[in-house]
Amino acid sequence: MVLEPEMVIVPAGELLMGCDAGSECERPAHIVFVGEFAIGRFAITNRLYRLFIEEAGRELPPGWNDPRFNHPDQPVTSVSWFDATAYCEWISSKTGRRYRLPTEAEWERAARGGLEGKLYTWGDEPPQLQLNYSKSWLHGPERVGQRAPNGFGLHDISENVHEWCSDWYGETYYLDSPSSNPQGPATGTRRASRGGSWRHQIKITRVAARSSIPPEFKYSDYGFRTAGQM
Repeated sequence: MVLEPEMVIVPAGELLMGCDAGSECERPAHIVFVGEFAIGRFAITNRLYRLFIEEAGRELPPGWNDPRFNHPDQPVTSVSWFDATAYCEWISSKTGRRYRLPTEAEWERAARGGLEGKLYTWGDEPPQLQLNYSKSWLHGPERVGQRAPNGFGLHDISENVHEWCSDWYGETYYLDSPSSNPQGPATGTRRASRGGSWRHQIKITRVAARSSIPPEFKYSDYGFRTAGQM
């Protein structure tokens, strides 16, 4: 049995990618066109990832049996970039549809939900004003879909766990990145990631904020969601 990720179509369009008031790696803010693509409504959960482990004979992620992280509806964590891409390849082979990780541009386009020029998925109000902010993410990631979706119907896309992207990370990539469907630098040592983390002091990240770690690392606040052309 194969359980596929629930996907949402994001229409082609432009976004103002980056933030001139953010970190240096987010500058300059620049207009980017992104073609139509599909992206997971939720991050990949333990329920979905379990099938991959069982059928593909994959190694259990660290913390798989830790009750803070192993509810079936929590996002899978402690997976490397290589684990995430292997899952995409596996589910593609099982379904005949091409799944992959989103690019940074796709991720930011999806996270904005059509709400351009704002700091967060809901607007510019501080994250601490969000419903149940002080009661959430106390000991690990929340189960997916607990909070309202953004304008494209996506849940938890700027919170809960960092999400791997397909791109190599480039600190100065925005200085000369392509204006249409940028894919990231050709080479690098770190893979890009996006979104907030249950471990951070501020639990919900600005949609333009960038992060990165080496692709072999497995952290308890790193997960992923799938993308593709469905």
